[in-house]
Amino acid sequence: MSLASSFPIPHVHASTTLNHHHHHHHHHCFNHLQIKRKHFVFISSPTLTLFSSNALQSRHRLLRLDSTTDNFLVDGLNSPLDDDDSEPPAANSKIFLQEPPWISSHFLKDWLMRAEQEVREAETFDALRRRQIEAETEAWERMVEEYRELEREMREKRLAPNLPRVKSLLLGWFEPLKEAVEAEQKAHQARSKKQQASIAPNVDSLPAAKVAVIVMHKMMSLVMENEEGCVQLVQAAVQIGMALEQEVRIHKFLEGNKSLQSKKTEADTEENLNNDKEKQRKFVNGLIKRKKLKEVHVVLKQEEVSPWSRAAQAKLGSRLIELLIETAYVHSPVNQSADTPPDIRPAFRHGFKPQSRSPGQKILKNYGVIQCDPLVLAGLEKCAKHMLIPYMPMIIPPKKWKGYDKGGHLFLPSYIMRTHGSRKQQDVMKNVKGEQMQKVFEALDILGNTKWRINGRLLDVVESIWAGGGNVAGLVDCENVPLPDKPPTEDLKQIQEWKYRVRKAKKMNLERHSQRCDTELKLSVARKMKDEDCFYYPHNLDFRGRAYPMHPHLNHLGSDLCRGLLEFAEGRPLGKSGLRWLKIHLANLYAGGIEKLSYDGRLGFVENHIHDIFDSADNPVNGNRWWLRAEDPFQCLAACINLSEALRSSSPNSVISHLPIHQDGSCNGLQHYAALGRDELEAAAVNLVAKEKPADVYSEIAVRVHDIMRRDSNKDPSTFPNALLAKVLIDQIDRKLVKQTVMTSVYGVTYIGARDQIKKRLEEKGLITDDRLLFTAACYAAKVTLAALGEVFEAARGIMSWLGDCAKVIAYENQAVHWTTPLGLPVVQPYCKTERHLC
Repeated sequence: MSLASSFPIPHVHASTTLNHHHHHHHHHCFNHLQIKRKHFVFISSPTLTLFSSNALQSRHRLLRLDSTTDNFLVDGLNSPLDDDDSEPPAANSKIFLQEPPWISSHFLKDWLMRAEQEVREAETFDALRRRQIEAETEAWERMVEEYRELEREMREKRLAPNLPRVKSLLLGWFEPLKEAVEAEQKAHQARSKKQQASIAPNVDSLPAAKVAVIVMHKMMSLVMENEEGCVQLVQAAVQIGMALEQEVRIHKFLEGNKSLQSKKTEADTEENLNNDKEKQRKFVNGLIKRKKLKEVHVVLKQEEVSPWSRAAQAKLGSRLIELLIETAYVHSPVNQSADTPPDIRPAFRHGFKPQSRSPGQKILKNYGVIQCDPLVLAGLEKCAKHMLIPYMPMIIPPKKWKGYDKGGHLFLPSYIMRTHGSRKQQDVMKNVKGEQMQKVFEALDILGNTKWRINGRLLDVVESIWAGGGNVAGLVDCENVPLPDKPPTEDLKQIQEWKYRVRKAKKMNLERHSQRCDTELKLSVARKMKDEDCFYYPHNLDFRGRAYPMHPHLNHLGSDLCRGLLEFAEGRPLGKSGLRWLKIHLANLYAGGIEKLSYDGRLGFVENHIHDIFDSADNPVNGNRWWLRAEDPFQCLAACINLSEALRSSSPNSVISHLPIHQDGSCNGLQHYAALGRDELEAAAVNLVAKEKPADVYSEIAVRVHDIMRRDSNKDPSTFPNALLAKVLIDQIDRKLVKQTVMTSVYGVTYIGARDQIKKRLEEKGLITDDRLLFTAACYAAKVTLAALGEVFEAARGIMSWLGDCAKVIAYENQAVHWTTPLGLPVVQPYCKTERHLC
């Protein structure tokens, strides 16, 4: 008889040679030993032979029945995939399995099934880990290979391959930019050390082809993320410098491993140089063996170079942008007239543009910018799938956080805090003790280990709407606003009005273009991840200690589109309370005042709209589309689908749900101030006091604003000019108009910031068409809103003022405001007055 299985054992004891690190409490003896390659028992005689499930490895082990003690002995168990920190048992170690169960045929079959499942899981993890490593270490290399392959194809066939417009543009820029980088690298080697540090530091750290691809793609990504196809030069230079530094670290890692390999082979032969790529691939495959990975890390740690300074990143990026401007050209489509020479012009131009340092600031300064040519912008929103998106969600759990730069991605540089170049914050974070940060590390690890997946049904709906032109459910319109025709008149006033309308239409089109690029990037990530069983978001902190996913585009803190497309990979049965909360969640997402009803009122709303909910779930695109009326339509649709499935089930409470259920604070900043001030009235306004129905601070402020404006509208316009503005605005005051200003007031929103927020809301309403009137109305509304806030939250204003005074005293001593949170995180305020200097 030949059977195999795995069995639970009450107690497992190891002989003295077994390392104590393995002693964790697990249900299965092999899990207990942290063995990821499981082994089976082969029964063909009184002796039981334990053999590996992987026939290729054929690592045979022996499991014997000790006749003197009725114990099982397992000889020399060892696994190639033990954790980094654990030592394997010695080769001659024995593990005693006490009180063996009666080995029946049924029992062994059950054992076999579970053992095989564990083997499959281990092999699946190995494959995922290999893919994750390749994604992080070989992405740019694969991109370079793709361009080289396309170039070969062009030379051999003497024609351009049929490529998307943006891809063909990048292909056209690749060779000239690569040659320019090669020339710069040669010039760099001839420079003195001082010149090398000031002109293009570290330009020779990577192969020229890889530098060219990174510069092109990074610049196109930055252009996609900014309106008007325009990006600040310093921002672009630093981003390119950072991207190159990241790749240099990975490149050195791979090169370091090759130097290890070259000890076994002839060094620096022509054949070795030609086999670089093959060695890299073999190395990446070898990385799955964790012990080897640890050894390589140790070797590279000794050769590790210090991080580049922000100035070095900016200088290198600036020089490479200059090379891109000199080599990247674009030409307009061929004109019908053959006599006209082709219009060839630079794809990027350097210029100056007046901009405020931060939103809401009145003072404008001229900043150096890189402007993208309109011909490059055309169709840019369709190129997201061709762009390399770094810091994608991971397909295996992130590394646990253990220090400032230890955790997160396997190879991509990961820092626990986004310091944005603040040296003080970096120094504090690097020097803080690990024990002090333990709770912070644990919190980030929990967030990073949460399994997510793409909601396939929602993605299909989004794709259908997007393919149909968008402009539904908050998706941007895929068509541009048509530019108004020039009036057939010489009247100066009409011409000026026409120019103004043209400028306005162009501005709207630039905004739409930016939103389309953003949507395409989000959908591109969703398409790439849709077939994964699960994926993970490594998290890090901003300087205040708020946790954010490191991936920027599609994450659970994003827009309604992002949140609708994401769901937990691990489902849970709803249960009685879960079903109730799913209904409340749906009512909250529908909003429009429904979220302010009592819980029973919200449950009643769902019961009254049960047919609409079923119709939305069954026919989201061509049905009655009730879900589109919700304030968060895509999340509402996801809730409709889940609730329909539960209510149609014979056992609704046992239906598995993957949906995240939100529970939000009420203007959380004001909640903190109300608690700090121990003010019961303010606490009640932000739901720190229990009530049947939730209070709504935004509606309360809106009522107060309305009352002030009603009083003002009755005044004499000749002595009180704002009376006319009050009459214009009085019917437009609602919760939405004041919400953003109230929410940001606790973060110190200025009058100018409040004015711009309210102006945007009034523009959306579209009832005031005259621009001058719109501006003056926004000024008046901002003053009234801030005054109403001061009345309702008097204690909060007092505390804010006191904290501001404290900050002034600290700043007077030329110190940054800093503190340590209860979790042990040191916080340094990064805000400083800046001075310009040339370097």
